[in-house]
Amino acid sequence: MSGDLFLNLNGIPSVQPRQEGTPFLWFDVQGVWRLSHGDISHDLENVCVQLHDSLRRAIMEGAPYNELLPTLPQFAYLSGLNSESTLSKIDFEKFIRLSEDVPEINRFLFLYDAQKLVSAIQECLKELIQMVGEFYLTLNTAALFYPPIQQDDGIRYNTSPNVTKLFALLTFVFVRMHSLLDYSVKLALEAEGLPKDFTKYPKMRSSNEQFGSRKKVSFNKLAGSLFEDCEFITLIETLRNHLIHDGLLDDMPKAYEQIENGVAVEKFLLFPDTTVGRFDRFGNRSLFFSREDKINQRLPEMLKEFQKRLKVTLESILKQLPS
Repeated sequence: MSGDLFLNLNGIPSVQPRQEGTPFLWFDVQGVWRLSHGDISHDLENVCVQLHDSLRRAIMEGAPYNELLPTLPQFAYLSGLNSESTLSKIDFEKFIRLSEDVPEINRFLFLYDAQKLVSAIQECLKELIQMVGEFYLTLNTAALFYPPIQQDDGIRYNTSPNVTKLFALLTFVFVRMHSLLDYSVKLALEAEGLPKDFTKYPKMRSSNEQFGSRKKVSFNKLAGSLFEDCEFITLIETLRNHLIHDGLLDDMPKAYEQIENGVAVEKFLLFPDTTVGRFDRFGNRSLFFSREDKINQRLPEMLKEFQKRLKVTLESILKQLPS
């Protein structure tokens, strides 16, 4: 990707940001896609750092954390969590038995289990930004039909490996958003019910919980959070369930191009009609396209809305932990 190109929502790149004020993306010097308007990735990362610290204080309360940390065996923070450890499940069990006399070993084990949820949220956020960037990179710079041919003016659609890639990236974005719904519920449940007894290695209370378990969270239905009953969250659930269980967003995935004077002036993907966050349905049919809803034009707003709601959610979880 050339560093002097800006990726635009209409699929036509430019060498300078456009003046109409619409959002665009660019590739920064750190190799990260950046959204020009409203991206709060840094704010979310800051809240996650605070969550790591607060979980440590809560779980290690009364234990001399800084003194014990240098004596902690490596398996406690790697095995079963990280590919840097080559221990098997059986070996892990043996190491736990051999470490029964290590001070507060069970606290440390549970601490890293709980912090793993925060790390998963951090990584998912990075994936979302990167996949949105890759979506617009493909839409802006990849040939939607190969080999390129001279096209008549008007609107035409294309199916090709690059169009398949566009829909795959879009699917990943929506599925990952729902992953963050699940992770947020799990983290909230852990924060609100941290164990007090560490004579044994505690089981996480959220192990079998998913987004549907949000009713167990004290701030369920909080306005502005991921747990609010609203059209936006219903849409994310609808998209995830459809993509995982029922199929694609189009019977024949396709991208459209508006051609003027032989040149593409717009590229877009259409999104099915929805009402109150659910696909319009009649009988077995649920993919109607009467509204010319261009998902590439509103995907950044969806990402921004999701980030804002996630920030409210994580800050609410943080309030459940010692400051």
